[in-house]
Amino acid sequence: MNIVITAERPDTPDALLLINALQAHLESFYPPESRHGFSVERLLQENVPFFVLRADGQPAGCGAIKLFGREYGELKRMFVRPQFRGAGFGKLIIDHLAAHARANGITLLRLETGIHQHAAIRLYEREGFCRIPPFPPYFVDPLSRCYEKKSLPAETDPPGRPTSNRLRSPPSNPLSPIK
Repeated sequence: MNIVITAERPDTPDALLLINALQAHLESFYPPESRHGFSVERLLQENVPFFVLRADGQPAGCGAIKLFGREYGELKRMFVRPQFRGAGFGKLIIDHLAAHARANGITLLRLETGIHQHAAIRLYEREGFCRIPPFPPYFVDPLSRCYEKKSLPAETDPPGRPTSNRLRSPPSNPLSPIK
């Protein structure tokens, strides 16, 4: 299977397909006040880096990372379509977002997710994210959980453990496909 992760605008047809599927999924579990995903318009307005993972040319998953200066990066719009789950694509997206954060001098990752996202929570915890109290703009919500992970700077990655930078060799042009 050919896996490619590309940076692209969240208003492209494939990105919209993924974002709309994620939104429909979340609407089935959470009231509006417990859904914190950025709209396509907000992703564009705030220039949030957005990535699409394709498997054999098919849009399989997506993720974005909102950078807060050099303090931390927040994972947003993480999603893998149901028919592509179980293939490790969620981990590839997290690794790619972490590499993007490291390339921008950020080693702390944060995220908010809903309590009904059991597979996502297992993935985050398996990848070393630890549960934390809500961070701004989030608030105590019985339907929400916040997590963070300290990522190793690129120059201190353990030998033999590929980072997304080495695994995917991102080109200097963020809109070029990653092979």
